[in-house]
Amino acid sequence: MDHRTPPGSIAPHIPAADWQRAQATGQPVVIVLNDTHPTGIPWRRALIPFAIAGAVVAGGWGLVACLCLLLDAAAHTATVIAGAAGPIGVGGITLKVFSKK
Repeated sequence: MDHRTPPGSIAPHIPAADWQRAQATGQPVVIVLNDTHPTGIPWRRALIPFAIAGAVVAGGWGLVACLCLLLDAAAHTATVIAGAAGPIGVGGITLKVFSKK
């Protein structure tokens, strides 16, 4: 059995002679626990929300960067296709997108 269990989880050991004497005389058994709580801010409880917020911000910036990359690739693809196709005509109206010199 671990003798370093934290206070409050189980009762500390009472010697048998003291227990029997208290039972025989009707005297109460007084148990004194020195419960020390750490002072200050519990850092884990304070830092977890900031870690989650930081992960959300980093993910948001990653999505923005990915969207910019995809739009850049789409613009380059449209430019290459328009340059290779030459003039674009719809219903008799011709639009010359790029002029070759």
